[in-house]
Amino acid sequence: MTPENLEYIKAKGMTPGQVEEQLQRFVTGFPYLTIKDAARVGAGIKRLNPAEEDAAIDRWQQYLDHGGEVTKFVPASGAASRMFKALFEYVDGGTDELKPGSPVAVLIEKIDELPFLPELRAAVEKLYGKSLDELLKEGRNRDVIAAIVKPEGMNYGGLPKGLLKFHSYTEGSRTPVEEHLTEGAQSAANSKGVVNLHFTVSTNHRRLFEEKLSEVVPATEARTGVKFNISMSEQKPSTDTIAVNPDNTPFIEDGHPLFRPGGHGALIENLNDIDSAVVFIKNIDNVVPDSRRGDTIRYKKVIAGLLLEVHDKIEQYLIALDQKNYTPDTLKEMLAFMTDTLNITHADAESLDDDAVVDYIRRKLQRPLRVCGMVRNEGEPGGGPFLAYNPDGTASPQILESHQVDTSREDYREMMASATHFNPVDLVCYIKDIHGKKFNLPQYVDPATGFISSKSSHGKELRALELPGLWNGAMSDWNTVFVEVPISTFNPVKTVNDLLRPAHQN
Repeated sequence: MTPENLEYIKAKGMTPGQVEEQLQRFVTGFPYLTIKDAARVGAGIKRLNPAEEDAAIDRWQQYLDHGGEVTKFVPASGAASRMFKALFEYVDGGTDELKPGSPVAVLIEKIDELPFLPELRAAVEKLYGKSLDELLKEGRNRDVIAAIVKPEGMNYGGLPKGLLKFHSYTEGSRTPVEEHLTEGAQSAANSKGVVNLHFTVSTNHRRLFEEKLSEVVPATEARTGVKFNISMSEQKPSTDTIAVNPDNTPFIEDGHPLFRPGGHGALIENLNDIDSAVVFIKNIDNVVPDSRRGDTIRYKKVIAGLLLEVHDKIEQYLIALDQKNYTPDTLKEMLAFMTDTLNITHADAESLDDDAVVDYIRRKLQRPLRVCGMVRNEGEPGGGPFLAYNPDGTASPQILESHQVDTSREDYREMMASATHFNPVDLVCYIKDIHGKKFNLPQYVDPATGFISSKSSHGKELRALELPGLWNGAMSDWNTVFVEVPISTFNPVKTVNDLLRPAHQN
């Protein structure tokens, strides 16, 4: 900790104490969570019948009609490089030969179905002075693929996902940014006909997002009949984490300790800056074209209405506690609500006296609330819904990643194997208290739920620290309701070939 490095740390908005804590984490590691069971329908996951869904939709519409605050929060800082991993490997492989059935062979075979076909044709013409059809006839497949991913072509391997062409329409193709605008117009327009959208972006892509939005917002407003209020933010330097060598000493680069972005968990700070009672959160790549958005919009409204129904109860109970308007029977009712609706297990609560029960209920109910859509597990990667134990001895719903589970334990392996649902990152949050004051969200993070990963910088091996994930440990101390939603609402684009799936064809 030289004076120069202390100033460097201070300039990032961090303290030496925070850095020391991070360095200590590399030594101690992170503890596994203690799991009660995988959540399933009837035991941690709610399944609504059609009448309950309709009631939730009505409740959401009432909220909007009465001037309720709502913002759509979209993490959009990720680069698209992983989408094109197979294409980069092919371009760098030194041969035009296609392996039958490989991702690149499938893409070449179905190249006319790509939503960015006009841009590809233009890039090929510019790079090679020939048409796309001519190159394909000559078997120059590697040149075609290079035109997609390389900087001198379309540079799709270096752009953020949010700015790639995803879906074809007669009037031209749309990016995920445009599809999120449209989805917001259909599910989150307030009583004034305004949709509040917030995108988190990387510093080096911010200008590209600003240019794209200035281009597409007027047309989208004209098409949807709403106005958009759009804001953007970047991960704060104060949420970066220090990198270390394999021996856990600070990794030095250019004379300074190397700090890296702390993963999507850093966005809890960005979410904390949003001044809105209700916030939708959904990843940038989980969008579908207009013709396939019916289920998405319905279940956006369902989970938002369910959020409000649960919040209505919490508000009713907290007001009763504040006004001392309760009896032993109503306290039992509140505990039953916490067990049946919030899935909070509190074995000792029954033995407490009334004053202690009131304190316990108030402590548990006065916190941010989220409703998370969960889809049936069909082999897609992603975290899952579990019931996990908390430091205070209670158990509550948590979204866990595999690295948080001690897979050396047979009972935990069996729980993971028996899990029926997984997390598609489709959630809606209530982040103000019953008096309209914002919760301070970083207070509800469980710092013991991060993880350590192996990375490299300029060919040198390093260990990196990932903060508790945004919908994992960063929301550990929130109240949580899991609700089943159909698989049709989950259509992520993890590889470029996913754009060839029926869900992404208009």
